Amino acid sequence: MVLLLTIFGPLPITVLLFAVGSFPYSLWVTRRKPSRSARWAVIGTAATIAAYGAGTVYGLAFTNPFDVCADRTGDGVYMDAGRDYRLTSVSVDSFPPSINCHWASGHSTDMVWFWVAPLLYAGLACAVVCSALLLINRDDKHGKARRGNEIDA
Repeated sequence: MVLLLTIFGPLPITVLLFAVGSFPYSLWVTRRKPSRSARWAVIGTAATIAAYGAGTVYGLAFTNPFDVCADRTGDGVYMDAGRDYRLTSVSVDSFPPSINCHWASGHSTDMVWFWVAPLLYAGLACAVVCSALLLINRDDKHGKARRGNEIDA
């Protein structure tokens, strides 16, 4: 049961989070009218958080990684879906998210979706660049205002 959630769950959960997050985002945009850089910084941050959450199967990789890879049988042994191979170990890396399941047959499987890393890095790059643009534009505006005040004095 948990294995089905880890296989089919991250994509719908991520889409649902973006759908639910679009409502407060649209309220913020219509009421405050932020700059384009501020809007893209928020979108990039949301994409980064959602991709990281999906890559770690929303925390399950850190709390119980064996459940991400296999189902537990009645005697407590973790087996694959076909009940052919026993799960021997799981290696979890936090950044970039990586969950590798190691089986008794000698092969390993990666449980992180293919779209997680590109979305994570694209969101991170977007958030960093747009935040830097916000800081640069902020310094320019305050610098010009200070110079203008010094001239009047």
